[in-house]
Amino acid sequence: MQSAASTWRVCLGALVVIPLCLRRSRLLVVIVAILIGATAMSIRQSSLEGSEITRHFNSSIDFIAQVVTDPIKTSTGKYSFTAKLVKFTANEKIFSLRVPVRVIARQQFVALPGQMISGNARVIHSSESRVAALFLVDKEIKVLTKPSAWAAALGSIRAGLRQHSGDGDAGALIPGMVLGDTSKQTPDFKDAMKRSGLTHLVAVSGANFAIVSSFVLWCMQFFIKRKKYRLLATAISLSCFIALVRPSPSVLRAAAMAAVLLSAQASKKRTDSLPALGFAIAIVVIGDPWQAQDAGFALSVLATAGLLLLAPIIENRLPIHPKLSGALAPPIAAMLFCSPILVALSGYVSPMSILANLLAAPFVAPITVVGFVAALVSPFAPWLTAILVVLIRIPAALIASIARHIAQFPVLTIHNGKIGFAIVAALISLMVLFKRSWRKTSALLVVIVLTLSWIQRWPAGDWQIANCDVGQGDSMVINLYHGSAIVIDVGPDPVAEDKCLRALGIKDVPLLVLSHFHADHVGGLSGLLKSRHVRQAWISNNVEPLLESTHSLQLLHSSQVITVQKGMVATMAGISLEVLWPDVGTHSFESMPGEGSQINNSSIALLVSHKDWSIFTAGDLEPPAQHEILGSARKVDIYKVCHHGSKYQDLELMKLLSAQVAVISVGANNSYGHPAAETISSLTRLGTQVVRTDRDGALAITANAHHLRVRKSKGTIRLFYWS
Repeated sequence: MQSAASTWRVCLGALVVIPLCLRRSRLLVVIVAILIGATAMSIRQSSLEGSEITRHFNSSIDFIAQVVTDPIKTSTGKYSFTAKLVKFTANEKIFSLRVPVRVIARQQFVALPGQMISGNARVIHSSESRVAALFLVDKEIKVLTKPSAWAAALGSIRAGLRQHSGDGDAGALIPGMVLGDTSKQTPDFKDAMKRSGLTHLVAVSGANFAIVSSFVLWCMQFFIKRKKYRLLATAISLSCFIALVRPSPSVLRAAAMAAVLLSAQASKKRTDSLPALGFAIAIVVIGDPWQAQDAGFALSVLATAGLLLLAPIIENRLPIHPKLSGALAPPIAAMLFCSPILVALSGYVSPMSILANLLAAPFVAPITVVGFVAALVSPFAPWLTAILVVLIRIPAALIASIARHIAQFPVLTIHNGKIGFAIVAALISLMVLFKRSWRKTSALLVVIVLTLSWIQRWPAGDWQIANCDVGQGDSMVINLYHGSAIVIDVGPDPVAEDKCLRALGIKDVPLLVLSHFHADHVGGLSGLLKSRHVRQAWISNNVEPLLESTHSLQLLHSSQVITVQKGMVATMAGISLEVLWPDVGTHSFESMPGEGSQINNSSIALLVSHKDWSIFTAGDLEPPAQHEILGSARKVDIYKVCHHGSKYQDLELMKLLSAQVAVISVGANNSYGHPAAETISSLTRLGTQVVRTDRDGALAITANAHHLRVRKSKGTIRLFYWS
């Protein structure tokens, strides 16, 4: 609690000093609010870190919790939501407490916020600061209570719109634009919205509140004459809207801003946008201190500030027709102000997002208003909802088409978030400081970006082997040229897999090897199959976990699927593949610490050879099975280190391989402690160059007569590129 106490002292000092120095300053309320919010967050963080549940990390518990947010399907097919832990049992002891946790469920279940659930979970540390722990639930979650009448009514409205919106991109877009419900959106469509700069349309924000409030005010004029009562009715409507869309960072920010503006209008005082924004920041940070470190909240504030401060300047200085400059100025200003954080979060900036927002703008208000009415009437007039949805499906389809087409254009990718943030922030500051010569500055900036991005492109020409950066997972690509490749594992994320294969120019996959069916090796399969065909797939003889294997085999229904075993060989475009594991016999290995050892020990081990290079790759194979293949393995050039570089490695196999380069495919700041320091140390002592995707990014290896050159997508020099 030392850090919290220190923060309190700073806060109290500021509360005494700031009023004396800035008595009339408009920034006073913001500064005080941020200090109070930081203090509250520090105290809350300390309480979470010291809660009883943290003493049970890496163990299994039985729990009872209350659902806080709607379960959302992730890209890996699992379901994620936050809950408030009420009670848990560990070591036959019962503990009662109320702390927020993140729950990841393997199986689908239906529950609304407020309902009580129970289940068995493995507890691990979470990188999410506002929760005390991460609960991994592999078995069924039981729903213990019925939803409240209020929650059921709101859930019925959301479900009604979701049901009547239909299929396809348009059907997935409507609930998102109206209620912020993105559950029907596919990973590739989410990526298209992100790359085109249209993601904000499906995040309920100030625009939604402005549209809804304007619509309600317009309707109220026919029923209520006095302005004060019309504003009150609008405020009540917006409160219901908040409950309907679920309070999120952007919703809370927008609601606070709307409340300030409505209050100013009611008191007949002159409204000033910047103080309103300041009050909104203060209200949100005081109400929910965690918003102070929420990226979405920061983006909302910066976008609003850009519209207020920079948009008028851009509108006056653009040498085009006033109406066109008025349309272009807002998205340009918002993008410029938000770009430092966007680069830090997503890693890229889309210049075409300005055009995308300009084209989509005319359709936003009709979809929001009509969709809102359709949602409200869905419980008692579904026929009217169906009619209203038909009216907005065409504009929704147009927006989806815009997102799909704009996403095909290259985006400026800056791989290092911190460096990217600093560079972009500095450039924008220079443009503001030298605004009189901003045209020359912009032209010079464009030339520099284009030149450096061409020099720093990845994989930059010829390559033989690539390892994709797919987070905590595996995906290796062997080039067969002419847009064709052998792919070994596909990582956990379809979007990351597709992005990597697109960067490598892969359009055809004659052979896909799935080493085993853990999600971090097969979860990205749909991304690989996007616009690509797999002719033949090799799989392990162990089909556990059944959920992942069933889903994978369904996706590969048009491919020839072969269950491999030790001794199988194949040749393809001068490349030979030899299966070293699994064999046909049965083995009873001692389980390693953690879960899934038997599945790991069923991983396909391959020896891949070419006249210029050789590779050994074996999925997540662990020491017992690694030891079994010592007799058939041999020295190679490249060793794709087993199990993401975990500490469980057979040193004899490592010495036998004596690879020039060891590739460790691993996610940054993962909760498993991969890669282990002792594994890296052992490889280094053998004279092996260790490269890892969490630090080096995606890797491309060029080989000539067993002389290797590794090109990394991350590095201090390679700052940005077009992708």
